[in-house]
Amino acid sequence: MKAISNIAIFCKPFPPENRNVFSDLSNWLRQNGYHILLDQATASWAGELSDFQTEEFSSQADLIIVLGGDGTLLRVAGLTHPHEVPILAVNLGSLGFITEIALQEFREAFVKAINGHLKIEERMLLNVTLMRQEQSIQNHSVLNEAVVEKGSLAKIVDLEVFVDNVYMTSYRADGLIISTPTGSTAYSLSAGGPIIHPSMNALALSPICPFALTNRSIVVPDRSEIEVRLASNSQEARVTLDGQKGYIMRCGDSLKLKKGDNHILLYQSPYKNFYQILREKLKWGEPKDNGK
Repeated sequence: MKAISNIAIFCKPFPPENRNVFSDLSNWLRQNGYHILLDQATASWAGELSDFQTEEFSSQADLIIVLGGDGTLLRVAGLTHPHEVPILAVNLGSLGFITEIALQEFREAFVKAINGHLKIEERMLLNVTLMRQEQSIQNHSVLNEAVVEKGSLAKIVDLEVFVDNVYMTSYRADGLIISTPTGSTAYSLSAGGPIIHPSMNALALSPICPFALTNRSIVVPDRSEIEVRLASNSQEARVTLDGQKGYIMRCGDSLKLKKGDNHILLYQSPYKNFYQILREKLKWGEPKDNGK
C-alpha cells in the first residue's frame, strides 16, 4: 500500500459551522505530520493560501477527504476521477447515501484507512457524450446519473432509446434518467427507479412522468452502450449531469452513454453496510410508536 502523506481536503462552505469542522480536522492532520492540499476556493473560505486548483487534487494527493453531503462528493468526484485517488467522504449533510462516514467516526476511520484496514469500494462511472451533427460537443464522466428532460418551453419530450445499436423503445415523458448503481438512490429513486446495490454491474433507465403507463424502468448490463435521440418533433431538451452541469440538447442531437474506463474509489464506513444505510435513510423497519 502506498504511504499517505499528501491529503487534499474539500469542504462544503455552508453552513458557517463547517468552518470549525474544517479547522479542527486540518489542524489535527497537520499535528500528525500530514501535508494538506487545498483548492483555492476552500483555502480562501478557510482564511488560508493555496495555488492549487481542484482539478490538480488527483495528481498530487494520496488521499482526498470530502467534508459535506452527497452533492459535495459528486462535485469532487467529477474533477478528480482520472487518477483514482481514494476518497474518504465525511457526511456533514442530512441524507448522505454515498458520504457514509459520520463526523464522530472520522478519526477512527482515518486511522484504519492509512493502516490499510478500511475497505475501499470501486464505484462505476458513466461516460456521457453529447453528439451534434456526428461531432462530440461535450464529454464527461458522472458518478450518479445523466438526465435528459424537457426544456423550458417543451411540455413533453420524445426520446428514442437504442441499446447496443438496437432500438429499444420511445419515451414520451418529462424526461429520462440513466443512472449507475450509485445513482440509483438519487434522482432515479424519486422517479420510481429500482435500488441497485453499488457492486452490481448494471445501469438503470427510468422515465420521468411517462405519458404511457406501460413505460417502466429497465435495468441493462453495464457493458451496454446506450444512445438517446431527441425525436424530430421535440423542440429541445436539457441534459443534466450529476446535478452539476447542464447542456441544451437540440433536435437531431443524441446522447451516448457507456461505462467509464475509470472508477471512483470510496472508503466504506467500518460501522455500517449498504442495507443499514438504506434502513436509516429511507426509514425502513423502524419500531412502531405504540399508537402514539
